[in-house]
Amino acid sequence: MSTVDKMLIKGIRSFDPENKHVITFFKPLTLIVGPNGAGKTTIIECLKLSCTGELPPNARSGHSFIHDPKVAGETETKGQIKLRFKTAAGKDVVCIRSFQLTQKASKMEYKAIESVLQTINPHTGEKVCLSYRCADMDREIPALMGVSKAVLENVIFVHQDDANWPLQDPSTLKKKFDDIFSATRNIIMFFQTRYTKALEVIKKLHKDQAQEIKTYKLKLENLQTLKDAAYKLRESIEQDQEKTESLKIQMQELENNIQNVDAKIHHTESTLKDLRKLQDQISTKTAERGTLFKEQQKQYAALAEENEDTDEELNEWKTKFEERIALLESKISKLEREMNDTETKGSFLKQTINDYIWEISKLQTEAEVHSSLKNERDSTIQKLFTRNNLGSLPGVPFSNEIALNFTNRIKTRLMDLEKDLQDKKKSIEMELKLAWDHYMDANDRWKDIEAQKQAKVEIKRGILKRIEEKENERDSYELQIANVSLSHIDEREKNMRIEVERKTNQLAEREFESNIRQKQSELYSIEQKIKALNREKDIMAVDSEDRVKLSLKKAELENHKKKHQKIMDECKDRIRGVMKGRLPPDKDLKKEITQSLRALGNEFDDLNSKSREAEKEVNMLQMKIEEVNNNLSKLNKDMDSRKRFIESKLQSLDQQSFSIDSYIKAFDMAKEKRDVQKSKYNIADGMRQMFDPFERVARAHHVCPCCERPFSAEEEDEFVKKQRVKAASSAEHMKVLAVESSSAESLFHQLDKLRIIYEEYFKIGKETIPLAEKSLSELTEELDQKSQALDDVLGVLAQVKTDKDSVEALMQPVETADRLFQEIQTWQKQVDDLEYKLDFRGQGVRSLEEIQLELNTLQNTKDNLHNDLEKLRDEQRYMENDLSNIQIRWHTLREEKVKAANTLRDVKKAEEELDRLVEEKSQLDLDEKFTMHADSNCESNTMMSIRYVKCKLGGPDRMSKCPQYPTSQPDGESFSSGKCDQLRLYSTVKRHLAEAIGPLSKEKEKFLSDYNNLKTKLDCEYEKQAEQKRNYQQEVEALLHVTSKIKEYYDSKKAERLKEHKEKQSLSESQLQSCDTRKQEILAELNKCKDLMRNQDQLKRNIEDNLNYRKTKDEVDKLTVEIELLEDRILKIGGVSTVEADLGKLSQERERLLSELNRCRGTISVYQSNISKHKIDLKQTQYKDIDKRYFDQLIQLKTTEMANKDLDRYYNALDKALMRFHTMKMEEINKIIRELWQQTYRGQDIDYISIHSDSEGAGTRSYSYKVLMQTGDAELEMRGRCSAGQKVLASLIIRLALAETFCLNCGILALDEPTTNLDGPNAESLAAALLRIMEDRKGQENFQLIVITHDERFAQLIGQRQHAEKYYRVAKDDHQHSIIEAQEIFD
Repeated sequence: MSTVDKMLIKGIRSFDPENKHVITFFKPLTLIVGPNGAGKTTIIECLKLSCTGELPPNARSGHSFIHDPKVAGETETKGQIKLRFKTAAGKDVVCIRSFQLTQKASKMEYKAIESVLQTINPHTGEKVCLSYRCADMDREIPALMGVSKAVLENVIFVHQDDANWPLQDPSTLKKKFDDIFSATRNIIMFFQTRYTKALEVIKKLHKDQAQEIKTYKLKLENLQTLKDAAYKLRESIEQDQEKTESLKIQMQELENNIQNVDAKIHHTESTLKDLRKLQDQISTKTAERGTLFKEQQKQYAALAEENEDTDEELNEWKTKFEERIALLESKISKLEREMNDTETKGSFLKQTINDYIWEISKLQTEAEVHSSLKNERDSTIQKLFTRNNLGSLPGVPFSNEIALNFTNRIKTRLMDLEKDLQDKKKSIEMELKLAWDHYMDANDRWKDIEAQKQAKVEIKRGILKRIEEKENERDSYELQIANVSLSHIDEREKNMRIEVERKTNQLAEREFESNIRQKQSELYSIEQKIKALNREKDIMAVDSEDRVKLSLKKAELENHKKKHQKIMDECKDRIRGVMKGRLPPDKDLKKEITQSLRALGNEFDDLNSKSREAEKEVNMLQMKIEEVNNNLSKLNKDMDSRKRFIESKLQSLDQQSFSIDSYIKAFDMAKEKRDVQKSKYNIADGMRQMFDPFERVARAHHVCPCCERPFSAEEEDEFVKKQRVKAASSAEHMKVLAVESSSAESLFHQLDKLRIIYEEYFKIGKETIPLAEKSLSELTEELDQKSQALDDVLGVLAQVKTDKDSVEALMQPVETADRLFQEIQTWQKQVDDLEYKLDFRGQGVRSLEEIQLELNTLQNTKDNLHNDLEKLRDEQRYMENDLSNIQIRWHTLREEKVKAANTLRDVKKAEEELDRLVEEKSQLDLDEKFTMHADSNCESNTMMSIRYVKCKLGGPDRMSKCPQYPTSQPDGESFSSGKCDQLRLYSTVKRHLAEAIGPLSKEKEKFLSDYNNLKTKLDCEYEKQAEQKRNYQQEVEALLHVTSKIKEYYDSKKAERLKEHKEKQSLSESQLQSCDTRKQEILAELNKCKDLMRNQDQLKRNIEDNLNYRKTKDEVDKLTVEIELLEDRILKIGGVSTVEADLGKLSQERERLLSELNRCRGTISVYQSNISKHKIDLKQTQYKDIDKRYFDQLIQLKTTEMANKDLDRYYNALDKALMRFHTMKMEEINKIIRELWQQTYRGQDIDYISIHSDSEGAGTRSYSYKVLMQTGDAELEMRGRCSAGQKVLASLIIRLALAETFCLNCGILALDEPTTNLDGPNAESLAAALLRIMEDRKGQENFQLIVITHDERFAQLIGQRQHAEKYYRVAKDDHQHSIIEAQEIFD
């Protein structure tokens, strides 16, 4: 059911184009109040434009509808209306219309710039925005709201200028009603204009379509055969494409394998080439090493002493010997400089220590000052606490926290003193103000008495005039009541009242109103349902094609679901077996089975490649083991040959049988013998060379050349003789030693030549063969492991192949099931779209038979309720008329009684007033006597006179309470002398007032003097208290100054600095001690360097010999390392025979892969040929768009069959529906109009009104309309005979009736100024009728009444809290822009 929720207005008429104005529409009432010209009607215009797209009357093509650019001071203004409403289906929709008005050079240009609909998709929850052309938007919104555009324009949102259209000329009235009726039955009117021909055409169509159904069935069977054939071709193409893709992947893998094998072949060939180069390099380097080793042995024998320094140090000594000496001297000078620097640093540290001592003494002084400041602070705090009684104090000294706490208390005391001073100032001001007020009161009393002097003259004249008027009034009332009988009137009024109460009780006991409201509510609910069903039935013809499609698609959907379920039931167990007990969702079934197959395929390929790799590794290990065995046998042979060679050499050298194990012992003995012989030869040669020098020294110096002992002549000759004998014997001994040394050297060199072969023999026996045997053991163990792994892989591979075959067998039904599932999803989406399309229009998906059955049931219920309602209303009307007549007679009697009672009351009141005036005259005489004795106390008499005058002027009641009023009155006073007494009274009062002014003037002067004295006294007290506060503040400021000094000491961290300086002093002293220690170390190093400067010549020669020996040794070691590295490389790479065998195997593998690749290429060409052939077949004309052709043919067949069945039902229902529709609607409208008129109209000249419709010709469905009024027994046309108020009321009632009848899906009604031209009673009746309508519709969810009025009384009548919480007031701001304000509802 459609309703409007909220509307935004911007830039429309007088609404500001820069600001947004939002109005929310309430249920059941939205009340809008405001003065003329405020912009109320603009709201109705915006609602009508949003829903229908129609501009208001006299809008000048939109130029006057948009805010004028000249008013806004712009060349262009933009307007926007945004309306949010609920559709008939209950969905929220936002309508946005935007406009633009541009001021051109000579004219203004209006343009609608945007039309947008926003809604929410219920399936996705997303906001959907649709842009429309204005014409499309004007058609779409009425359809969404469930009412026609004509009803929106002429019933719901009627402009104030068009509100009286029911009483316009006949042609306008006919057009309006025709639009309203045709919009609600456009389908029926289409057939109505062709009613006679339609029946004949229906019969002919039934026969033709029966023949077409047979033809369509044959075509459908043929298309079914072609569709199955096309499906098989597509399935074959998909299978061939999948196999082609699989082969392409396999070919890619084969090409990658071939590339890998080619790379391995190339690598193996390069490896074989490198092995041969390495063998050549080993031979060359071995010969070179033997030569260098001999040279190394000679250099080692010539060394006097082997130096332990590094080569770099020796080279540095050799190349830079002199520089070394200079460096040593530089080092000595450097040490001397460091000694000086250390002494300088020590002196600096001593100076630093002195500075620290001075700074420490300074900081200690400041610490003492800080301590004295703390003492001063503590004493100041004690003085302040003692002097101002701030509380008890702990013992001194105070800690910083306690001192801070006390200081805060002292500061708080200072703040209290300041507060007391301010309070003192305020109290002074209040006392001064009170004194001044006394002065001003006295002054005001003085002014009042002065003013009263002038007022008494006017009071005197008024009293005389009132006496005359009351006398005349009393005489007239006495004449009126002369012939009235009150007892007879009372008796008649009592009897009538009893009769009225009896009739009222009878009417209340029947509870007509509640019963009628209940029946009306039930009847309204049923009528709404009937209207909804009629509209749904009318629109069924528009949706027939969609419904046929929906039924066909549902049937096809169920068929696909059954096929899919059958396949799933057959394959469920196998799928669970593949998916490990899990059954995937239908949408993921193919994906997961494919993934499982792909995973199994990948696993199979991986295991297959692993098995091949494992098999290859087993073969490689077997080849390596064979090669290692060959190498072992070869090494054993080499070892035996070297052993035999060494043993034969040893036997030839020593003529004895030696084993190879004694070679080392023989080599060591030969080396030792050589060294001994060489040493003996060198010693003998040295002694021989010393004989001649010793003899010359002994002859020359006569001393012993060894111990420098002096010789005597005999000893000298003996010594020379011995030297010569030894020199002669040493020559023969030298020859013998030379031969022995040469023999030992020759034997050593021959054994040294065998050392290389022995080392090779030893290396083969201790290193190479054990390594080979270890490698053989590891390879054998690895072969066992690889063989076991190969067996395991082959077992797993067989299991995976079994699983893969089972999944491949499952793929065909899974693909079929997935295809069916995708088609099910497609069909389901189409079914959902059709259902959403039907449901979006609020039609649901029911059949025509269901709607007709429900419609008949509701119509019977409606007729029964209508009859019951008429009976209740007739009975209620009879009892109300009887009660009304009795009430009229009763009210007439009550009016007569009230009129007589009022007259008696007026007579009595006049007499009382005259008596009061007589009493007042007597009191004035007494007052004159009283004032003659009032000279003793002037001020008291004055005040008493004032009070007396006030009592006198207040009347007799107040005069009796006045203390100056005498209890007795003089006798003999007559009313004729009242006027003279009145004049004397006011003369006396005037005199008393004049006497009262003097004392009041003195009292005023006294109050002014008291005020000045009090001001001087209070100022002195304030200054004294302020001085006390200033003294205390000075002491507090001194304390705060001391506290700030203490805080400054803490903030500057001087205590920490003192501690830091002491620590630095200790650190400097330790550094000074370190300097002294360093001086001792430098002195010792300096002495050591000076000792090194003495002996260098022997060192230089020894360094050169060591460097030459080390150079040769390094070259030998380098060649040895290179030979070993080359041999290791050969061992790592493998033997030549092994590499050649690998090369042969790789060549065979490459040939096998090439063969398999060519086979795959041939298979792909066959598959591609099949695919091309099948695609060519599918492109044939018979298979083109076969699915669409089959589906279109199926729809055509089913729709034709359904249409043929419907034609019979249409034929029978058409005539009845056309004839009944118009009559039923007019009866319903007139019934509502009659009820509303009788409830609303308060005049007696028109009983009720109705709309009369006449057919314009026989056999036609065209009608003319006119509004009639019933006056007694006469029925007259209302147009031209009614007043302006009657015209407004009749138009409103007709619109209410049309809304009741035609707005079944839209319970909105907008009334713009409904009280125009209505008098008070009719306006109140209209308000009561609207209240009854709202009360009757309070249970209706979509009822909305929008009322716009400037009549505040009418607004208060309908604006009650049970119908709305707030109402809107429209006004204009300072810029004359319309504004909308929400206000609380009327109390």
